[in-house]
Amino acid sequence: MVLALTVCGIVVALVVVGLFVFGLRRRLIQRSGGTFDCSLRWDVAEKPDVNGKGWSYGVARYNGDRIEWYRVFSYAPRPRRVLERSAIEVAGRRSPEGEEELALLSDAVILACHHRGTRLELAMSEDALTGFLAWLEAAPPGQRVNVA
Repeated sequence: MVLALTVCGIVVALVVVGLFVFGLRRRLIQRSGGTFDCSLRWDVAEKPDVNGKGWSYGVARYNGDRIEWYRVFSYAPRPRRVLERSAIEVAGRRSPEGEEELALLSDAVILACHHRGTRLELAMSEDALTGFLAWLEAAPPGQRVNVA
């Protein structure tokens, strides 16, 4: 009985520590400001797949001329993807369809982009999209920005 209680206590403690580390990591990512919730689907086909597969929920952070994208359910201290402003080409935007509505946040707008030859989709709120497009268009003189 004592062994079972000890094992249960250790398991509960590990779960609490794991959740604390998730929260601490997110807090550290957001500490410098300029973050927004953003789901990402990397290397997608030209025709949108509306079955909801391939989406990863994350947090994106503006860092100078780059967007750093972190997975929410990860302990990694580094961003999973880094997108340079000069290499992002916006191909279009659309609303979630089919099962995508279940896989994404309720107010998400999907932005189809190309980054260094890779097609990707970003899903974010309308407010975050406005900020993202303004950030893209605010590129320093001499940089080309392709916004459809």
